Amino acid sequence: MTDNRVNWVDYGKGICIILVVMMHSTLNYGEMVHGTGWMHDVVAFAKPFRMPDFFLIAGLFLSRSINGPIRDYIDRKVIHFAYFYLLWLGLQTIAFEADLLLSDPAAVGMIFLKQLIFPASSLWFIHQLLVFYVVTRLLRQVPVLAVFFGAVLLHTAFYTGGIETGWSVTNRFANWYVYFFAGYAFAPLVFKFAGEVAKHFEAAIAALLAWAVWNGVVVSTGYSELPGISLVLGFAGAFAIVAVAALMARFDVGGVIRYAGKHSIVIYLTFFIPMKAAQKGFAATGIIPDIGTASLMVLIIAVAAPLVFHWVIKGTPLNVLYTRPAAFRLGKGKPSKPAAGSLAEPKLT
Repeated sequence: MTDNRVNWVDYGKGICIILVVMMHSTLNYGEMVHGTGWMHDVVAFAKPFRMPDFFLIAGLFLSRSINGPIRDYIDRKVIHFAYFYLLWLGLQTIAFEADLLLSDPAAVGMIFLKQLIFPASSLWFIHQLLVFYVVTRLLRQVPVLAVFFGAVLLHTAFYTGGIETGWSVTNRFANWYVYFFAGYAFAPLVFKFAGEVAKHFEAAIAALLAWAVWNGVVVSTGYSELPGISLVLGFAGAFAIVAVAALMARFDVGGVIRYAGKHSIVIYLTFFIPMKAAQKGFAATGIIPDIGTASLMVLIIAVAAPLVFHWVIKGTPLNVLYTRPAAFRLGKGKPSKPAAGSLAEPKLT
């Protein structure tokens, strides 16, 4: 039972990280070449559930540690994410501000410091997870349904325009916390759902087809951003991805997606650099004139390059890019294993 659960979760994480990279790859490339392609339609279809599913899966295993010693919790849920956020924010800032670094290093330093409070790069998800873990620990004694419905109200208020703080962290909290908390609080129901899907795959496929049509229609009509509807679409899509992941695990297909899920933190931390390089290359050369196809190729490169890089540096000092060294751990403990965990259930401690 445990192996089956891990299998489908890896598939789900793989789908999630690919959808996130797809969004950045497609939208950024479209802006760069001043046009749109067929991949933009795929990104629009996935928008209602792309981040809800990512956060729901991120909360699935929190019950294992939510009531543990506070020292361990801070180590695994706060310092863990802070380490990777600070390290990769520094690397991205240097990479993307290389010209400014030579002429005005103080300005580059301010860009870095600003993003400690106002995360604007692709790394914002890690920053937000840290906030979610801290808040959920503080709320662990509050009745589950009270927190859940409070999160529902926050989400609804966000979509009605009632919440606009001017700070991305609180705005994102209002928007996404309901999914993260649901993943944590209702994890047994999610795992049970995945198990039932695997047992009744014919019905599951029929339901998935009906969901895909419904989701596509609502998105195409422009109603997906309406209060209430956005919440329903988010949860429906998140459970649809869980169903797809459960079916893939049952039939043992899509090993590449599962591998990507097992190493989702590697992809998430690294994809922005090869993505930018690929986008600039395709835009400058025009070697692939079709915007949709070019966007797809950018996606493939942005997902594959981090995995190849991670494989190359295994066993070298560069492992610190994906493995938190013992020096950045609270207390004693064994050094981290090579990166094989994910953003959803950190194993790089």
